[in-house]
Amino acid sequence: MEENKGAESVARAIIAALDYASPLDARQAAFSFLESVKQGDVRLLAGTSFRLVSRNWPPEVRLHGFKLLQHLVRLRWGELNSHEQQDFAVTSVKVITEMADPQEQWALKSQAAQLIAEVIRSEGFNLWKEILPSLNAVCQQGPTEAELIAMLLRWLPEDVTIHNEDLEGDRRRTLVRGLTQSLPDIFPLLYNLLQNHFHAAIAEAGRGQFDSAKQHLTTVIASLNAVNTYAEWAPISDLAKYGLITACGFLLSSVDIRSHACDFFKIMAPRKRNTDCGSSEFDAAMHDICSFLTKASSEFLQRCHQNAAGLDQSEYEFAECLCESMVNFGSHNLHCIADGLLLNLFLEQMLGYFQHSKLALHASSLQFWLAFLKDLLKPKVPAQARDGSPTSGQDSVSGLADKEKKGMQICIDDHIYGVILDFSFQRMVKKTASPGGALEIWNDSYDSKGDYGLYRGRMLELVRLVSSYKPVVAAVKLFQRIESVFNSCASAPSPDKDLPLLESTQLALETVVASVFDGPCESADRNSPEVQQAFRAIQDSLRQLLSLNVSKPMYLKILARHFDALGPFLKFFPEVVHGVIKILFELLQLLPVADKDPSNNVRSVRLHICTSFIRIAQTADRSLLPHMKEITETVACLHAEGRLPRGEHNILGEAFLIVASAAGSETQERVLSCLLEPISKEWTQMEWQNTYLSDPSGLVRLFMDDATMWSIFHSITFFERALKRSGTQKNSPILQSDSNRTHPFASHLPWILPPLLRLLRSVHSMWSQSVAQALPPVVQNAMRMSQTEQAMLLGGSTSKVPKDPPSMADAVLNSMHGHETMQIKENDIRNWLKGTRESGYNVLGLSTTIGDCFFKCLDSSSVALALMENIRSMNFWHLRQLTHSVLTPLVKSCPTELWDSWLTKFLLPLFSHCYQVLTYSWTNLINEGRAKIPDIGGNFSSSDLQVEVMEEQLLRSLTREICSLLSVIASPGLNACLSLLEQVGHANRMESNVEGLEGLASNSLMCFLLKRNGPTFPVLQLSLEILCWPDGEAVAKLLSFCGAVILLAVSTNNPGLRAFVAKEMFSAIIRGLMLDSNAIIGADLVGLCCDIFTSLSNKDAACKEVLLSLPCITMHDLLAFEDALAKTSSPKEQKQHMKSLLLLATGDKLRALAAQKGAGAMTNISVRIRNPSLSMEQSTEEGGDVIGLAAIT
Repeated sequence: MEENKGAESVARAIIAALDYASPLDARQAAFSFLESVKQGDVRLLAGTSFRLVSRNWPPEVRLHGFKLLQHLVRLRWGELNSHEQQDFAVTSVKVITEMADPQEQWALKSQAAQLIAEVIRSEGFNLWKEILPSLNAVCQQGPTEAELIAMLLRWLPEDVTIHNEDLEGDRRRTLVRGLTQSLPDIFPLLYNLLQNHFHAAIAEAGRGQFDSAKQHLTTVIASLNAVNTYAEWAPISDLAKYGLITACGFLLSSVDIRSHACDFFKIMAPRKRNTDCGSSEFDAAMHDICSFLTKASSEFLQRCHQNAAGLDQSEYEFAECLCESMVNFGSHNLHCIADGLLLNLFLEQMLGYFQHSKLALHASSLQFWLAFLKDLLKPKVPAQARDGSPTSGQDSVSGLADKEKKGMQICIDDHIYGVILDFSFQRMVKKTASPGGALEIWNDSYDSKGDYGLYRGRMLELVRLVSSYKPVVAAVKLFQRIESVFNSCASAPSPDKDLPLLESTQLALETVVASVFDGPCESADRNSPEVQQAFRAIQDSLRQLLSLNVSKPMYLKILARHFDALGPFLKFFPEVVHGVIKILFELLQLLPVADKDPSNNVRSVRLHICTSFIRIAQTADRSLLPHMKEITETVACLHAEGRLPRGEHNILGEAFLIVASAAGSETQERVLSCLLEPISKEWTQMEWQNTYLSDPSGLVRLFMDDATMWSIFHSITFFERALKRSGTQKNSPILQSDSNRTHPFASHLPWILPPLLRLLRSVHSMWSQSVAQALPPVVQNAMRMSQTEQAMLLGGSTSKVPKDPPSMADAVLNSMHGHETMQIKENDIRNWLKGTRESGYNVLGLSTTIGDCFFKCLDSSSVALALMENIRSMNFWHLRQLTHSVLTPLVKSCPTELWDSWLTKFLLPLFSHCYQVLTYSWTNLINEGRAKIPDIGGNFSSSDLQVEVMEEQLLRSLTREICSLLSVIASPGLNACLSLLEQVGHANRMESNVEGLEGLASNSLMCFLLKRNGPTFPVLQLSLEILCWPDGEAVAKLLSFCGAVILLAVSTNNPGLRAFVAKEMFSAIIRGLMLDSNAIIGADLVGLCCDIFTSLSNKDAACKEVLLSLPCITMHDLLAFEDALAKTSSPKEQKQHMKSLLLLATGDKLRALAAQKGAGAMTNISVRIRNPSLSMEQSTEEGGDVIGLAAIT
């Protein structure tokens, strides 16, 4: 009676806990009560739970009752004595018979079966032997009872297939051993369940008893689920011996349960042979598995061929499972059927899946063909014995694999390779937004099933693999594909719909040509039959390209891309080059010249056709050299007739330089001079310089002169292109042999750079306050950041950024000239300013790298005036560009003897300005959440969140660029003495080896700068600030600079520098360790602290003063730390001691080290309690763990 009341109380608590409409307090009270029952008396728990699973209670109560029983068996079984355990087991078996009701919920039946499985696992398999007869008897009672037994058999091996943390290794091994010994009892039982109830279901359905047939099918499905659980681990020989492989293979023909049967083969297909299974037994079982899969696949593919429209979704879902099973088999166990008809049949089915219109089937089979052919076609590597001598094929595993490969290669003929290429070409169409067409192409709705990039990459890799192995087949199939698509485009009523097809043929052409002519044919004799056949096929494709009669811009662009792809082919067969060049010029002349093209894309297509010359020049190597004169004359003619704008002329000029680079420095120099000569006549004229660069208003006049403005722009961009393309190129043996010659661009710097510097000085002046205020509104707007640039700072956001409200002057201009015209002009000026700055900076930076010509042909004062005069007016993005593109290359390339006359004029103003603006902005960001930088001022309201994001991005970008420059200044290449000092310092860290910085200034940039400026040098103060700013990436870039400063302070007798490092830098590094952002580099910062203390603490008392100023350290701790350092010479142990001391001294406030604390690092330090009153608090706070450096024994 008491137990009944207890069960009622628990049932009410369960209902209350699950009632989300109840008050929170009531639900929490119910949960607490249920937890107390679970942890209470185990016998009361058992009795109450068995009552809760009876049919008198609602399903949710019964379900919780089963959970309580399973909890008891899994976690509290040992609290019952042997008699109680036996009674519990008997009662549990009775529950199974009580659950045998067709109306019973599946979840409850599953939990009941799981309970019996838990009891058997806990009690041992002796119990299984005892209850097996009764379970067999239960099976005979009907399909519902049999279903419960099948569920029990499914749950029994759960701990084998699913890892449970509470199951120990020995217990797991005991379970596996017991299960394995019971397989002779379990497998026949499962086989009988499958056989008897499947035949019963067929019989009942034949008599029209569909409800009864459904019950039998449910039992079959439950039995298959159980079989699948054993398929993951049970010996394959046992699964075959007791007929389960055969049974599941037979069930593949049943529409209602074939998917469950296929899951069995999906699990079995990748199984590997175990030591307890003989080779012949394993191969025989796998042979049977493959036979069943190929038979089912053959039937499905035949149904598709006969009536694809009549197949429903379930058919395709079953086929997907079949295909995945065969892919698993082919990827792991294809060697089991290496010979015979079955292999041919298997490959035929996989080829059928590859050709299937359903994308899922094609994509799945693609994985098999790629892995299979990669393994089949990879070069043979001779096997070697351990002593390095080659082994015989008979005695090696690889020898057997080679024999299997030979047999498989016989089965793969040119027809199969051709089919693979055919259907790969058809599926090279780009991803579409929506499904459509008979052949499924990857679309947006398919993204949830896989990664498009991975699929496309696999397909291209497969095409490359086949093309490199079968170049003739690939070339022929490519021609057939191009011919088919081009003929379709020619006859299509709406050609625009065929654009994706044309794009796919370009990708196919590019892939095949690169694979064939950069692959097997590259080193072959061009007169060999194979090469000639491939040549004829590609030449046929080329004729198809030349025959396509199109005039629309997009078609011309795609056609030009086809010619781009022919580069490797042209390299091998230069006689074809003339025709390709001719057609490219014809394509260019089909399009009208349009400098500004807001309504269509003609201009972009023309530029793309011009860049085709660059792509071909890069891949065709020397094949274009004989045609240089013809190309040059054509370009000159078109340019003279006004049919080749300056920008396009620059692109073609870059192509000329690429071609010339293959012929040697002399040819390259002649071509460069030929290209630069007409530009120099305009560039060196003083008229335009005096007109537009003499006063601040000159650029405003320039912006009104479109022709001159863009002529200047294109001149600068061509200088940039020419600098990048001229000189010694990588992988160019001809030019590398001429590497001692003067750079071909060096002689042109004296006339290029002075006007460029004058122009850049004028551009820089536009941002000075006095000039900016007087500029017209359209120019002021153009100087602001564009919406595209803002979107980039916002992480690629496409949201529209609000524009400034128009001013009164803007309104007048808009009414006079039209808003659209003003917008175009504003964009033109913005693009010109941005492009001129970027290309101009690149020209200067690249010029510094071609020897000392840059420094000899220019006066450092004039360069500094042009670049640094208005540095305080530059915005952050502008300043970052200047530092990255000009100042960093300048520092890297400046000759040592010119450091004094050059670098001081650039670095001191840069660091002084950056120290002020960065400190101001970081202080604002940390304290107020806004960096308040000038780059985007006026574009937004001050409360706009986008402003905060962009400001912070710009601030971090400039900070990191300055840190990168500091790392360059501290680099070994500019400080030859530092590596020597470091080696000497390791040998004797306590003694100075050099009198002062003066002795090292001639070969160390760090010493040179510190000698001139000392500790007051702004960059040293800036480095202190950066260490304390929450930007881990910037601090990581700064580490090498800090390390160099520390090394110089230790190794030289410079009191000021030593005092700076011992006090200010040491303190700043410790503050940096308090930031989460420095967690990744926390160990490096600790290393710097250790270097400072171990090297300077005996020379400067400031080191110890810094440590003693920390809040939680005493003199005893410091003495203990010093004693520990003295006992070890290991840098690793010393750093660990330093880390432990800092954690103690700061009260564990070093968040950069928080993640590393308690990592179990080695230490010789033991703890002595220095204050008994604190010992209990520390023990409590740290959970009893020993911490800190209280004392050293």
